[in-house]
Amino acid sequence: MPKTRRKVNIIGHRNPDTDSICSALAYTYLKNQLGDAVYEARRAGQINRETAFVLKHFGVEPPRLCTDVSPQVKDIDIREQPGIDKEMSIRAAWSMMRDTEIDTLCAIDEDKELLGLITVKDIANANMDLFDTEVLAKSKTSYKNVLSTLEGEMLLGDPDACITSGRIFIGTSPEIMDGAVNPGDIVLVSNRYEVQMCAIDCGAGAIVVCCGSAVPRTILARAQEKGCIVITTPFDTYAAARLISTAAPVRHFMRSKNLLEFSVNTAVEDARKVMANVRHRYFPILDANGKYCGVISRRNLLNVHRKQVIMVDHNERGQAVDGLEQAEILEIIDHHRLGALETAGPVYFRNEPVGCTATIISRMYEEHGIEIPPQIAGLLLSAILSDTLMFRSPTSTPLDQHIAEKLARIAGEEIPTYAEQMFEAGADLTGRTADDVFFSDFKVFSRGDAKFGVGQAIYMTSNSRSAAEALITPFLPEALAQAGVPMVFFMCTDMRAQATDLLFCGQQAEEIVRSAFHVETKNGKAVLPGVVSRKKQLIPPLMAALQALQA
Repeated sequence: MPKTRRKVNIIGHRNPDTDSICSALAYTYLKNQLGDAVYEARRAGQINRETAFVLKHFGVEPPRLCTDVSPQVKDIDIREQPGIDKEMSIRAAWSMMRDTEIDTLCAIDEDKELLGLITVKDIANANMDLFDTEVLAKSKTSYKNVLSTLEGEMLLGDPDACITSGRIFIGTSPEIMDGAVNPGDIVLVSNRYEVQMCAIDCGAGAIVVCCGSAVPRTILARAQEKGCIVITTPFDTYAAARLISTAAPVRHFMRSKNLLEFSVNTAVEDARKVMANVRHRYFPILDANGKYCGVISRRNLLNVHRKQVIMVDHNERGQAVDGLEQAEILEIIDHHRLGALETAGPVYFRNEPVGCTATIISRMYEEHGIEIPPQIAGLLLSAILSDTLMFRSPTSTPLDQHIAEKLARIAGEEIPTYAEQMFEAGADLTGRTADDVFFSDFKVFSRGDAKFGVGQAIYMTSNSRSAAEALITPFLPEALAQAGVPMVFFMCTDMRAQATDLLFCGQQAEEIVRSAFHVETKNGKAVLPGVVSRKKQLIPPLMAALQALQA
């Protein structure tokens, strides 16, 4: 059976913006068209309102959430050991263990729900309990199990019936049996006529005739009259006596409470910690729907297949999903400055000084000769308009505008009309909290010991910008605590006025803003005319001022 190809996750930065989401979706389509693997777009955080508008406008489902790419149980080789029926005899279970070279079996129901597990140690303990002669009655063993275990044939009786009373007894002679055999007992007998008849007359629930001996008609008639089941087996009395108790079903011995099980989504590190504290060898695994799908052992943890990741619209560890150091980075497609990110080996790294990652990806479609569908063109167009502020940002290049105009023709959109709708959807504050607005497009930046966070929101009117400021300003101290950085800044950018009101909070934040932009500040705010780009106009001056202060 061919092994399912693993998926490669294409994912943007935390607190994703429109470029991060749309570039991931568009690059996923391109990579899947090239057909060298299976690719899936993912998102590292909640989708903001602008991006939600874009996806709805072009009829695209949001990517699935992925906040951690640490290896999970699904990333190791799960042993696809079939589950067993809880009614299986422990002899059959032991035979399966021997044949498949495994010492643990999992009992499941018809819906693959895990019911319990049994180990070779459990079976050994059951076999060593030599004095439990009532085990078949206690476990309500079916006669089917007895027939299978003894390789026998039922001459009289119902194979579907269950044993509900009686002990296992070896009938050697009438003298021994008289007064010792109780009603309902299962009596193992030889071919001696008088022994068979005595067992029946003593009220045995069943007799097992050993050595494949023939059973006379008179015995069968007497057994039917007394309601006694008759079974024959090719095994001798000693072997049959040893085997018959192993006909008991697995459910009687299996562990069904406090089971140590893992989901396919359990982190490998969490599974490793649990395994280190117990003596089990194999552990049942449940799929995403809670259904049994196999087992793993400690040995499996030695061969972890790291998740494969393509990073778009970022190249800094601080902006990436958790667990990136445990993943295999295959590619990085970005338009930001280079950050401190180490990879285990060489990767395809494409970084261009353009206004948007979607611009780079659009060029890659052309380079590979892949036609851009209208839906994908709409996503790429939206990303470019968002990141370049409809070509007003200083990060925007003629190439961004040229490609956006081509995409608009493919998508059937008028750029000015569509851009205004998109920006207004993003600026709508109806029902939004300060937390939602502040962190919807928030990034952490660092260089050396310098570290701070910056959020940004774009507004079409001064009224909407003022409303956002009133919502965000009292929230800044809480945002500072949540972000876990020394300083936070928030850009309330008026796209039409080409200006930003910069809100700030944190130790030395005010001093740094004054030094970076040579402006006066008041009540935690600085007005920055002409500043609209976080990447090109805000971050470099802040970094320079912070480093000068630390020097």
